[in-house]
Amino acid sequence: MSSGSPEYLEQIRKEAEAELASVNDETAAENFRVRYLGKKGILRELLKSVKDIPEDQRKQFGAGANELRIQIEEKFNLLHSQKESDVTVDSSFDPTLPGFPFAAGSLHPLMNIRNEIRDIFLSMGFTVAYGPEVETDYYNFEALNTPPHHPARDMQDTFYVTAKELLRTHTSPVQIRVMEYQKPPIRSIMPGRVYRNEEISARSYCLFHQLEGLYVDENVSFADLKGTLLAFSRRFFDEKTKIKIRPSFFPFTEPSVEIDVECFLCKGNGCSICKQSGWLEVLGAGMVHPNVFKSVGIDSEKYTGFAFGIGIERIALLKYGIDDIRLFYENDMRFLKQF
Repeated sequence: MSSGSPEYLEQIRKEAEAELASVNDETAAENFRVRYLGKKGILRELLKSVKDIPEDQRKQFGAGANELRIQIEEKFNLLHSQKESDVTVDSSFDPTLPGFPFAAGSLHPLMNIRNEIRDIFLSMGFTVAYGPEVETDYYNFEALNTPPHHPARDMQDTFYVTAKELLRTHTSPVQIRVMEYQKPPIRSIMPGRVYRNEEISARSYCLFHQLEGLYVDENVSFADLKGTLLAFSRRFFDEKTKIKIRPSFFPFTEPSVEIDVECFLCKGNGCSICKQSGWLEVLGAGMVHPNVFKSVGIDSEKYTGFAFGIGIERIALLKYGIDDIRLFYENDMRFLKQF
C-alpha cells in the first residue's frame, strides 16, 4: 500500500480511532496525543511528507491528510471533555463560600518599639548602620577605650567564642566600624541584638536589644546631645515630657551621663512603675572620648561628637507596663497577641 494513497490515510484513521476508543485515563490520553497530535506525531509527520508525494497526487493527498488530522483532533478533544465532565463533585461542597482566612501575623513588640525609635531618628537626619553580632575584642573593647585588664571589663558579663572573639556586649562596636570607613560629618544609629552573661530574671536576660546613636561633626556640643535626646523623648513619650541628666561613667565617653525621663504614667508624681521617684531611666550618653577618635583616625582637635545608647527592652517594659522581661522571649501567643 503506497504511503501517498487514500488507502494509507484510511488505515491511519482506523488505527487512531481504535487507540482512541481504548483511552481510559489521563496517562493513556497523553500518550495518544503525543503519538498522533504531537509536534513529532504521526499526523504531523504525515503533513510534512506531502512534499515527497508525486506532484499529480500531492494536492489530493495533502487535503486528505489535513482533513484526517482535524477529524482525529476533534474526536480526541470531544473524548477529553467527556472524561472531565464525568468527574463527580461532592454535592455538599459550595464553591461560592469564602475560604478560611489565614491569621494575620504582626511584629513582635520589641520590633514595634525599635521601629518607632528608628523612625524618629531617621526623621532627624540619622542613617542606619548594622554590624556583626560576633565581634572581635578590639572592636568591642579596645577601640572603645577599654584596654585589657580595664576595670570596666567583667569576664562574667561576656560570652567569649575564642580568646579574641566574643558575642558583642553592646552595639557600640558598630560606631567604630562606621567611623573607620566614613569621614565626618557622621550622624547614624545602630540597632541590634547584644549578649551578656547575666542571670535570667524578671529584670535581666542573657540577650537584649540596643539602639546606639552617634553624631560627629565640627563644634558638636553637649547642648546638641541634650537637645537631640529631649526632642526624641518628647516625640516618643509625650510632648511635655521632661528629662533629667545625671553624671555617670562609660569608658568611651567623657563626660558621661544617664538620662531619665519624667514618668509618663504618673507625670512625676510617683507610681509603682517609676518606684515612686517620678523618673524613669531610659538611656546612657556622653561626648565621644578623644581616645575613641584616635583609634579610628579622626582629629579630636577638629571634630567632636556625642553618642547614646537606648535599651529597647527597658523602653518596652516602661511603655507597655510589663513587669517581666522574660515574656518577650517565651513566644506565648497569649502575650504576643496583645500587640
